Amino acid sequence: MGKNRFSYATSLGPVTIADDGSGNITHLHLAGKELNIGADVRETDVIRKAGAQVLEYLNGSRKVFDVPLRPEGTEFQLRVWKELRRVPYGTTVTYKDLAVGIGKPSAARAVGMAMNRNPIAIIMPCHRVIGSDGSMTGFANGIDMKVALLKLEGALE
Repeated sequence: MGKNRFSYATSLGPVTIADDGSGNITHLHLAGKELNIGADVRETDVIRKAGAQVLEYLNGSRKVFDVPLRPEGTEFQLRVWKELRRVPYGTTVTYKDLAVGIGKPSAARAVGMAMNRNPIAIIMPCHRVIGSDGSMTGFANGIDMKVALLKLEGALE
């Protein structure tokens, strides 16, 4: 089986979710960002489940996602993204916090690069990572989207 992708209309705009053809989510892109991975347009069971969970998250009824993920990245990126998934709903951490969490306290910049390459937005919650000074830095979908997601979670006023 090949890769599949499907898009859903949400309050954030179009959300496109892709799987690996084996029941794992590989991508979640927000606001109509082009998902150019050579996937068939097909709504599979795991994509449907992930789509439903994203809609529940956006309406405030879901705080934890439980779909199987298989992001593609370097060993370092995978470690960072695994640590990122531990950041609870409604909280924020800094890039340095994540670097410390993976045992690389001087790697805050590299953690920031891993956030920039996060292929599964929202479910791997890079929007919960902020600058050490509390600033809303670097979000691939724009700072306005980051702020909207943090407000949804009650992490910002």
